[in-house]
Amino acid sequence: MTEPSDLDLRRLARALPERIETDPEHAEHGLARLALTLIELLRKVLEHQAVRRMDGGTLTPEEIERLGLALLKLNDRMQELKSTFGLSDEELEIDLGPLGRLK
Repeated sequence: MTEPSDLDLRRLARALPERIETDPEHAEHGLARLALTLIELLRKVLEHQAVRRMDGGTLTPEEIERLGLALLKLNDRMQELKSTFGLSDEELEIDLGPLGRLK
């Protein structure tokens, strides 16, 4: 995997929320949105890598099973956290420039 360029990083920075809400009543929501957006991005990368490894035949059936269960648990936990903080899938979408939108 190649290192992201400065341009890629600037595009990603522009896609993230411009600021975190500092109002004490809303700060938790803004911070949760930022954190969950980043976690969702990492989850998608892990999922993509898992599919590539499965397609490449580098995983044993046991590893595929463990990886699948881990990804399902992570997805379930993300759903719980989004519900806890009242966030929708759309609120966690970001534009990754040439990589497309994180959905």
